[in-house]
Amino acid sequence: MKMFFLFFVPLLVDDGVFGDDTVKTLSVMEGDSVTLNTNTEIQKAELILWTFGPERTRIAQINRLVNKVSLYDDVLGGRFRDRLKLDHQTGSLTITNTRTEHTGAYGFLQIIGGKEVPPKKYNIIVSAPLPIPVISSNSSHCSSSSSSSSSCSLVCSSVVNVSHVTLSWYKGISVLSSISASDLSISLSLPLEVEYQDKNPYSCVLNNPISNQTTHLDINTLCHTCAAAGLSAGKIALVCVCVLAVVATAVSCGIHRYHKHKTSKQADLQGQANGAELTAILTKGQFFEKDEIMSLLVTVGQPVTLHTNITEIKENQRIRWKFADSKECSCAEFTVIAKWDKTHDEEYLYNEERFKDHLKLDHKTGSLTITNITPNLDGHYKLHITSETQKISKTFSVVALVPIKRERKPQRRLTCP
Repeated sequence: MKMFFLFFVPLLVDDGVFGDDTVKTLSVMEGDSVTLNTNTEIQKAELILWTFGPERTRIAQINRLVNKVSLYDDVLGGRFRDRLKLDHQTGSLTITNTRTEHTGAYGFLQIIGGKEVPPKKYNIIVSAPLPIPVISSNSSHCSSSSSSSSSCSLVCSSVVNVSHVTLSWYKGISVLSSISASDLSISLSLPLEVEYQDKNPYSCVLNNPISNQTTHLDINTLCHTCAAAGLSAGKIALVCVCVLAVVATAVSCGIHRYHKHKTSKQADLQGQANGAELTAILTKGQFFEKDEIMSLLVTVGQPVTLHTNITEIKENQRIRWKFADSKECSCAEFTVIAKWDKTHDEEYLYNEERFKDHLKLDHKTGSLTITNITPNLDGHYKLHITSETQKISKTFSVVALVPIKRERKPQRRLTCP
């Protein structure tokens, strides 16, 4: 009887063994581990066998007849080397530190009492990190045949190196258009035409079964080239005058905020900052502010950390976090919600109203964690890092996503950078 089993093993990898049984699909991010659970005890099995790929290549085996456990991790060019773990009690197989090359079909077979048990099939999809989609203005397609043109052509594109991805345009939470690809190394692009005066929030989303990346449309930034198409010289001059008026208003707004900030008790509870946390400077009639902008989508109930990208705060550096909940892009009112002064070992957390018990400040890096995100925590979070020689400003646009039954779509409103 033992000789029968030893000669039968090579036949297990034939195509006919697998039949038409159900395939269980598992998705995992590159670098993570994945376990193929058998949900059974294998003490009665004389032999179990794990295979991979269309050729049914053997990668792991337990042979009770000779009491031997084998891992064939050097097959297929060594793609499974040092990555396989086999549970001797259940036969479950774990693949650690996965790569995209581990995507494919896996088979689990057993021989009990000389008879083949119906096999199990698995399909693993290993996805690499998704790139951030890029939105650009397609100026060559601006409607310039008439001076009254009011639309702007855009295109969202992404070069992906992962399979089973979808690129979509959203208007609010509604899908306008989408394109999918199942192949690796492909360039996706999706056009969109909008009206210049359209105030609806638009976003471009690249997603796969595991994760997504979102870029939000700033119509004012990307559509100004299209808006000037077909204008006469007189109208162009009028546009220039309007632009100058907007710039002058922005400068006036900046000066107003500067003076208001100096006199506000909330800007510095101890009155010792003397304006040091201001990252804005007024030079030659223009208001400049060095700023970096990052948009974050957070599911309601989940925490989010706003990182300063500092490994450790220096003695002379001061951290200030501010919040603004405003739909207006000009003169938005910011409230100080957190401070950390390493020199004096002083911390301040705004613990009233919406932020009560929601804020946590990292004293080493200055990063701010907002726990248990709620919709009323939507808004702009501005970071100021100040010292005697350096003033840095960063802005985070945080959007709380409310889960929608049977449909996972990002919820986003148009906010200013």
